[in-house]
Amino acid sequence: MAKRNLKYYLKTKLSDKQLQLVPSSFDVVGDILIFSEFPKQLTKKEKIIGQTILKNYHHIKTVLKKTKKYSGEFRTPKLKIIAGEKKKETVCKENDVFVKLDVEKVYFSPRMSSERKRIAELVKPNESVLVMFSGSGAYPLVIAKNSKCKEVYGIEINPIAHKYALENVKKNKSENKIRLFLGDVRKIIPKLNKKFDRILMPLPKGGEDFLVLALKHIKNNGIVHFYDFLHEDEFYKAEEKVKEACNKSNKKYKIIEIAKCGQYSPRFYRICADFSVD
Repeated sequence: MAKRNLKYYLKTKLSDKQLQLVPSSFDVVGDILIFSEFPKQLTKKEKIIGQTILKNYHHIKTVLKKTKKYSGEFRTPKLKIIAGEKKKETVCKENDVFVKLDVEKVYFSPRMSSERKRIAELVKPNESVLVMFSGSGAYPLVIAKNSKCKEVYGIEINPIAHKYALENVKKNKSENKIRLFLGDVRKIIPKLNKKFDRILMPLPKGGEDFLVLALKHIKNNGIVHFYDFLHEDEFYKAEEKVKEACNKSNKKYKIIEIAKCGQYSPRFYRICADFSVD
């Protein structure tokens, strides 16, 4: 973004009270800006706010606000266009890859860009990697581009996200490393008849329900990356979930790190529990 923040550009257009309500955080995906939280008190001013963004941040073509939080089987939001081009599809660049997607039909968090890079840097040469819940392909693409892995498998249940992922693999010329599957991980993974050196579980919510499945398909001494949303006083719950799944699976585990992957509200984080399995 520009050096001056949004409130600076709005100070002659809104009252002091309204100015205080202007959201200071938002997501930028490609040339689309998305307000996650937009105060009802500013509804009548949303067009002015949107037009001000377009005028001062020239790389932004469309401004959206979330009208319904992530929901449904595919964890997608409802978004309203408040200014700019009438579109919800964009291409974003991160970690040397291009990711095309529709921000309303595909779950995607630009805030996870540094986490995707962190994982890619952990991948060792010649590893076979599985990404459960691979969406529009961001994790497989970043890993394929930024590591010396042997292969990356991605499984996604959302057909629209899968379609974008197939297109993105071609766009990034990663067909030699990435294999994508459409369907429920519980049905697809057993059919692969394969074990992996590393398994990622970047599910927005409820990933613990799939830990036992991941443990069935991880090699000895393999690494699992389990994601969760937790209050900073409750990070220990991530290990409790890992321990429970490993006990059920008769596996020994060792927590390598509990990594913070982004703050979503005061003292509330998305975390990743990296653990090895014997």
